[in-house]
Amino acid sequence: MRSAARLLLPLAAAGLSTALAAGLVAAPAAASPASAASAASAAETWEWGPTASSDTKGWANGYVRSGSSGLRIVGDLYDAGGAKTCSWVKIKWLTDRGKYRTATYRNCSQSTPRTFTVKAGYMLLAKAMVCRGSAARITGKCSRWERVWTQGG
Repeated sequence: MRSAARLLLPLAAAGLSTALAAGLVAAPAAASPASAASAASAAETWEWGPTASSDTKGWANGYVRSGSSGLRIVGDLYDAGGAKTCSWVKIKWLTDRGKYRTATYRNCSQSTPRTFTVKAGYMLLAKAMVCRGSAARITGKCSRWERVWTQGG
């Protein structure tokens, strides 16, 4: 895939038609179907975190993995707070259609991390915020929004 992109750069500079460039990109995939299948099945992974609440009694970290149906955000939420408090993580992502989506998870265990998974699909960026709260809702002591993943770097 990267070698095909390197081939297209000089072609674009030379001003050749996009039809010719598209034919050159398809040629390597047709020449070696085994390498194309292994490249398609290889998932890419990006790590993120840790992100901690402002009182540092709750934190989260994890990774973003690519797949056939888009991107998946996976993480662990830790809680080190008191008996009546919980840690919350809020994930916000921007879809490829320009809509923001959110998912919220809590952990009140004080000893075991809670694993969460967000099937974000095709997205442009994702952010995470860790807060403290009760078992019912977030009450405050939140971190700032921290970037989990951004398209293009």
